Amino acid sequence: MKGFLKEFREFAVKGNAVDMAVGIVIGAAFGTIVKSLVSDIIMPPIGLVIGHIDFKNLFWVLHVGKMPGPYHTVAEAAQAGAVTLNYGAFINNIISFIIVAFAIFLFVRAINRMRSQFESQPEPADPTTKDCPQCCTSIPIKASRCPNCTSMLD
Repeated sequence: MKGFLKEFREFAVKGNAVDMAVGIVIGAAFGTIVKSLVSDIIMPPIGLVIGHIDFKNLFWVLHVGKMPGPYHTVAEAAQAGAVTLNYGAFINNIISFIIVAFAIFLFVRAINRMRSQFESQPEPADPTTKDCPQCCTSIPIKASRCPNCTSMLD
């Protein structure tokens, strides 16, 4: 049991597990912000342009509840016990997904660009010196004779 706990502790404090936990928390917070952006800022003007439609309350009644309709909102239908197909909420979720996917795309794209800048090393410069085969002294690459030992070079 001690070995298991030790192994779990090592896993939990490793960088990958901590990074993953931070990513999940930030992702959940980002999801909440995007959901609010879609339902509170983007969809109301779209609904207004389309004809005063609130997308959250677009639904089909599949089965009438205890109290017969018409139901004006999803909440009214749920309170009456009706079974509904809430396609307006689905539309909101699709738009939320597209925004989140686009934001993640932009983030990953920026990370990949930064990574490629760090990974691309400049080409090594052509050598300007060589070693004398006789005395192993570093000499200019164009030299035909070693200035230290006076050996003839190739």
